[in-house]
Order: sequence, then structure tokens, then C-alpha cells
Amino acid sequence: MPAQRNLARDLGVSHAGAIVVGTIIGSGIFLVPSEMMQAAGSAPLVYLAWVVGGLLSLFGAMTYAELGALKPQAGGEYVYVRDGYGPLAGFLYAWTWFFIAKPASIASITTALVRILGTFPKLAFLSSTVAEYPLHLTWGQLFAIAATVLITLLNYLGVKKAGDFQLVFTLLKIAMILAIVAIGFSYSGGAMANFSSTFTGARGGIAGFMAALIAALWAYDGWNDLTMVAGEVKQPERNLPRALIFGMAIVAALYLLVNGAVQYVMPAAAIAASPRPASDAVSLVLGSAGARLVAAGMALSMLVTLNGTIMSGARVPFAVARDGYFFRTLGEVHARFRTPSVALLFQAMLAVILLLLGGSFKQFFSLAIFAEWLFYMIAASTIFIFRQQATDTVRSYRVWGYPFVPALFIVASAILLYFTFTENLLYSIWGSLLILAGIPVFYVFSALRRSPSDPQ
Repeated sequence: MPAQRNLARDLGVSHAGAIVVGTIIGSGIFLVPSEMMQAAGSAPLVYLAWVVGGLLSLFGAMTYAELGALKPQAGGEYVYVRDGYGPLAGFLYAWTWFFIAKPASIASITTALVRILGTFPKLAFLSSTVAEYPLHLTWGQLFAIAATVLITLLNYLGVKKAGDFQLVFTLLKIAMILAIVAIGFSYSGGAMANFSSTFTGARGGIAGFMAALIAALWAYDGWNDLTMVAGEVKQPERNLPRALIFGMAIVAALYLLVNGAVQYVMPAAAIAASPRPASDAVSLVLGSAGARLVAAGMALSMLVTLNGTIMSGARVPFAVARDGYFFRTLGEVHARFRTPSVALLFQAMLAVILLLLGGSFKQFFSLAIFAEWLFYMIAASTIFIFRQQATDTVRSYRVWGYPFVPALFIVASAILLYFTFTENLLYSIWGSLLILAGIPVFYVFSALRRSPSDPQ
């Protein structure tokens, strides 16, 4: 591995913003309004949950903006945790992200993509069985594997190509979302009175609002991925904060608009009863064509999210391998394409294994979400350490409202982590055990790192 060969800084501020917006907006905004209404019980409270969730996520993005501008290196959160709490903590983050969170996220995104595409009559065959032995295999699993491989190949061929894909299709995604919003507000049967309607069967109270807020925070998830490709962003000290903050603000505005359009078309009780509120809202205006439009928008959203997830995920094992705490081959940069080629291929292999083993979208999602929010909280807390360690360091960006803004995000992360752990106890316990399994692995690589020959 030539020491002088580094990743190419080919991503501009527009690419960086597209990574934030395109990775965050998946299928959540189209689906979770129902879950939020069942929990909160009124249109105003659901709207409030979206606003509060957006603000808390913005606080997280602002915190990461300072961290990213201070340490604009490949790996993002890994670098913050490593420098803040030491090599072991950094390795456990990388171990968790590489072996749990990212492969499970890739598998959950592609599984959801298949589920959405399966609603089209001509693609109903995706649920059909291809083979029963040695593994139960469906056409949907093969499609999910193919999507994983193709998007990995795109990223393998250059971060600029992947960044251009992200930018173009994120703009298309935004256009489709705005079209859905316009269609909703054009509905002749819509009513402003729906914004004050209630659903009597809701969980209600503080517990209900917190459940709605958690659903909103999950829908906002993904803005941290940009920091992982910080080593490939041009002028990261300036462009990372801009992309994180403005990207998060754009997502929040789009989410509020979609939620407003759905509530304008449907009263609270109808939203709570609908498994796909956005689809049903547009269907009331356009008929069956409306449902197909929303399904196409969801599929496009998942594809762009998949690209951002694969792009960012491979930079974590690349960074830890460069530090000598993992197989050195994962830290290689392709001579021609200037990408972490081996790390990308290994990440795809892990995701394909999960997809071959089978499992539902919820199982993949539950495995990933606990690990993700645990390290969001830990990574964000490093801002206090770096402020104390380098009080005289000139920073291109300082988070507004310090220390309250980072502290609020950390508290929100802890609350979400608690609810995630208790509501998905089995998967959270498995996730915890897998994290702890990284401790002996770290000490093995730490010993090899000190030895004359490193693992290849």
C-alpha cells in the first residue's frame, strides 16, 4: 500500500449537500406519518414532533459541522471517537459500523426497495422463490444483491462518478417530492380543518409524543454520513459545515411540506388508519396513478440513499486500516480510481451475506439502529473534549449555542437509544454483544501493529 496514495478530493459543496439530503430522505417520510399519528393522536402534535425532530437533528448536524471542519479526514465519526476517547473506542466504533450498522443498513435499504417495487404488478414476481436449497432464495433477494453490487461498482469507479449520481438523482428526488406536495395541496376535497383534527385511539400523552418524536428522528437519520467522506470533499473546513447545516434544513423543510400536504388531504383518523399515508393522499387526487407516482418516488429515494450509504460506509474500515488496527489491504487506494476499492468490495460482501441469509426489513433495521444511535451520542460528546484540549485552535466553524446545542442533541440521542433498546430488546442485546466482541479483536491487531510484520 503506497503511503503517498490518498483518496481524491473530488466532491464539491453541491455533492456534499446531495449526500446529506439524498441519504436522509428514504422511505420514512412516506410511511411514518401513520405511526406518528397513532402515537400522538392529533395533527398539531405530529407537526410539532416533525419540528422538534428537525431541530434536534439540526443540532446534531451543527455539532458534527464543527467536528468535521476541525478533523476533515476519511472516517468521520471514527476519527472523532479515536481522538477523543482513544484507539480502543475508535476501533469499537469502526468494528460496529463495518460489521453491524452499515451491512445491515445496506440490506435494509435494498430489502425496502424490493418491497416497494413489488407493489407494481409487473414486478410482483420479486416475491417468487428461485431456490429452496441450500438457501431459500427469492427473486427479490437476487434483485437486492444486484442493486448492492451495481451501486458498489459505481463507487468503485470513482467518488466523482458516485457524487454526480448522488447529485443528479437527489435533485430528481426533490422534484418528485415537491410534485407530491403540490398535488396534495391542489386537492379540492382538502380542508384546513384537518390540521386541528384528532385520532381518539392514539397512545397520547407524553409517551405518545415521545414515540412520534422517535419516529421523526429515525426519518431524519443519515446526515452523519457526509463526515465519513470528509477526506474527499474539497475545502472541507468550509464546505462540510455548509453542506451539513443547509442540507439538514432542506430536508426538514421538505418533510414539513409533505406532512402538511398529507394532513391537508386526510384527517387525523384517516392518516392513523393508513399504512401508506402519502400514497393514499395522492391517490385521492390522481387515483391509482397517484399511488404509482408515490411508489416510484419511494423507490428513487431508496436508490439514492443506498448510494450515499455505500459511499460513506467503506471509508470507516479504510480509515481504521490506515491506522494499522485492521487488515492493511482494506486501507488500499485504487491506483486509477483513487477509491477505497478493497473496503468497498468487502462491505458489499458482508451485505450480500446478510441478504442471502434472508430476513425482514424490520429485522435488518432493528439490528442497525441501536448501534447507530449509540455512536452518534459518543461521537457528538467529543466536541467537549476537543474544546478543552485545544482552546487556542482557530476553527473555521464553531457550533452556535455551545454547549447547549450539542448537549441537547446528546440527551435526545440517549432518549432514542433507551427507547430503541427497550423496544427492540433482542436485537439490541445482540448488537451489544457484537460490539463487545470487538475488544479481543482490537488487542490482537494492536499486538500485531507493534510487531515487526503487520497483517496483510
